[in-house]
Amino acid sequence: MFVKELYMDCLRFEESSLAHYIHHLLAEQKISLDDNISILDLDQADHQKVAEMIQNNVLGFHKIGIYSLKMNQKDFVFIFAASKQEAIQFYSKTFHQSPLNCNEYPLDFQLARGNDVISFRDMRKEFESFPAIAGYFKRVG
Repeated sequence: MFVKELYMDCLRFEESSLAHYIHHLLAEQKISLDDNISILDLDQADHQKVAEMIQNNVLGFHKIGIYSLKMNQKDFVFIFAASKQEAIQFYSKTFHQSPLNCNEYPLDFQLARGNDVISFRDMRKEFESFPAIAGYFKRVG
């Protein structure tokens, strides 16, 4: 695997820290996009500079996760939000009650939608603002 592929994966999967490290090493010309990742040495980076880059969100990451909030014994709502706390606040504001629990799901979790299958990561692209309700689930039985 090449640095370019790893860097693109970091951007796609929102691996902020590693993406910022790679960005820094590229800017300092300590690596190139065509290098094999086996030569990647994060100790070559100026950790203070990278920490500042991450804090200032130089690469513009806006991490949005997916949370399952339990409404009652059978009903759940999935909410896209920046954090568990934001999902709970949005739920409470929307439904005028507190959820019974709140669990984060992996964005790559796939679910049936109509005759298709879609991941939460792909579904998230359909929304322009967050937090947002992704959908509902009713447990049978």
